[in-house]
Amino acid sequence: MLSEFYEWGRVASTLGMLVIRAALTYWLWQALYATTKSAAGLDSRQATTYALLGVFYVAFRAVNRWAARDNMVQHMLEGTIAYWFLRPVSPRRFYCIKACGDLGYGASWGAIAYIVCLTSGVIAPPVSVRAGLAALACMTLGLVTLYYLRLLIDLACFWTVVNNQLVIMYEIVQNVLAGALVPLWFFPAWFASFDRLLPFQGTLNVPLSLYIGRTPVNQFAGALEVQALWIAILAVLSTLVWRRASARVTVLGG
Repeated sequence: MLSEFYEWGRVASTLGMLVIRAALTYWLWQALYATTKSAAGLDSRQATTYALLGVFYVAFRAVNRWAARDNMVQHMLEGTIAYWFLRPVSPRRFYCIKACGDLGYGASWGAIAYIVCLTSGVIAPPVSVRAGLAALACMTLGLVTLYYLRLLIDLACFWTVVNNQLVIMYEIVQNVLAGALVPLWFFPAWFASFDRLLPFQGTLNVPLSLYIGRTPVNQFAGALEVQALWIAILAVLSTLVWRRASARVTVLGG
């Protein structure tokens, strides 16, 4: 957080880009619904709310640590990754603590954006208290899923040293399959059915569909089961990869 606030120019540019992107997203969906009252079972206010919350999700789910020189790739290239294995705290626990800090920082900005848009009437509140709580529960499990997915991407550095292209590919796939770029109900039915078995949909599409009322609250139990199963699978897989990575520390900086 301190490294971010020391770079006020970068913070201001990030907020400026977010405002522009949110405004363009709002105008786009308003224009799409200018000649129709309902599309794919949603009205203009529901679709706009979903789209704007998706913008905030993409903007704040991860923090860029490149300026603070605390990125996994930088540690591998500079040799400082060795300190992760010399501290009293294990590398796995340290990575988790760091990720929680990133989440807290990003979530604080996301909460501010949400409150501003909600109080100004740009987005709608949840259709009910139950729907809001169900969406929050799904989003929480979704964040755990994203943690493990990004952990596996970062751990790839122990074999590839540089994982920039892998990160780019992951971000594109994750945003598409989660419904962050285009709501999944605009895709073919076979695509949505296939995506329902993957871990991505539960990170955004499911909680936001509950929030806006497109998915009934009594149907979210199945989504939670899929998320819990994927979290268990990813947790076991990340544990195994951590063990292999601990025995394979290759650095270029020292």
